[in-house]
Amino acid sequence: MIRWLFKYGVVFFLFNTVLLAIESTFDIGYFIFLGIMGVYSFLFLMNPKQVKMIILNKAFSFLLLLTVLNIIYFIVFDDITNIESIKYLLARTLQFAIIPFSIYHNFEYYKDKFFFHLIYLMFIIIIISLFLDPSVFSGRYSGIIWNSNMLASFITIGFAILFLRNEYKTRFDYFLIFLFLIISLSTGSRGVLVGVVLAFIIRYGFSVRNIIYGLLSIGVYFLTLELSINTSINRFGSQSLLNDRTLQFYYAYETFLQKPFSGWGLGKYAFINPELIPYHLKGFIISSHNGYLAIIVQYGMLFSSVFFLIIFQKSFSVLHYFRKPRVGYAAIYSYLLIYAFIASIYETMISGINEFHTILFWFSLAILSFEKKHIQNAN
Repeated sequence: MIRWLFKYGVVFFLFNTVLLAIESTFDIGYFIFLGIMGVYSFLFLMNPKQVKMIILNKAFSFLLLLTVLNIIYFIVFDDITNIESIKYLLARTLQFAIIPFSIYHNFEYYKDKFFFHLIYLMFIIIIISLFLDPSVFSGRYSGIIWNSNMLASFITIGFAILFLRNEYKTRFDYFLIFLFLIISLSTGSRGVLVGVVLAFIIRYGFSVRNIIYGLLSIGVYFLTLELSINTSINRFGSQSLLNDRTLQFYYAYETFLQKPFSGWGLGKYAFINPELIPYHLKGFIISSHNGYLAIIVQYGMLFSSVFFLIIFQKSFSVLHYFRKPRVGYAAIYSYLLIYAFIASIYETMISGINEFHTILFWFSLAILSFEKKHIQNAN
């Protein structure tokens, strides 16, 4: 039973983010999250030898370094009586322990079957959404998910997994790829276009095939602009990618300038000082919508620099090592890393705890690091 919990810890953590993304199940998801934190805290305390062996594995050293960074920051700059900072520190520490334990105990599962289960999850989300709300193109579609951008993130990742999983595809695979593409575009999220283009680049590179696909896409783009529907293409054509993000960026940067060295604390991820927001923008400016600014605001200049140095160095290392596979698990995890880095320009990613793509980002970085070390040791 304990080994089983270790093997599927990331699955519980990740799938629970879907419950947290649905308004009617948010409270259930929050209690499950607390339960996951409690259970795994107990398991780690009861298995100190395994914790030491796995956490000290060189493949996961970057997670240990980031955990130590959080602890040092909390002691030096944070308010040790701040409940939100304590909750963040504990949750992040446990998350960075659950990820390597799952990989170490169930590596083969996460190379293959894990993707099937992700696809099933996303397919179920779509089916329930269409059943309860079949009006796909009547506005920005969100289905059962409270936020259309969040649904877009789920389904675009599902599209990429199907597209990059292997060379051979069944008719049902092609049906799912088409369905996922249509639903993701119906959300009106401009980030969908980034995710889809990135999947094609990873799969085919800068090839003649991609040039042909690019020309066809331009034709589809202008044709879609003529239709009176609210897709990602139409929103991009009328607003560009960062049109409504500049104000969030500005106030996040102004927030950083108020505490440039010490930062605002671990509990203030995705934070903008509400005192800076003019009255007429209250309720509109609620977060930075930029993962990099969010981390800078949270940690301050010094600690955020160390944070970025650790993840950029590790990411460059694994992405360079696995640069050749066009399909398969390494291509999918590389896609999830790159897509998160790009999406962090216009969404608050990497810094949070219970965000679907953020968890996949950390997991992808860890599993590619583990596989790289495994291959090197075998040789």
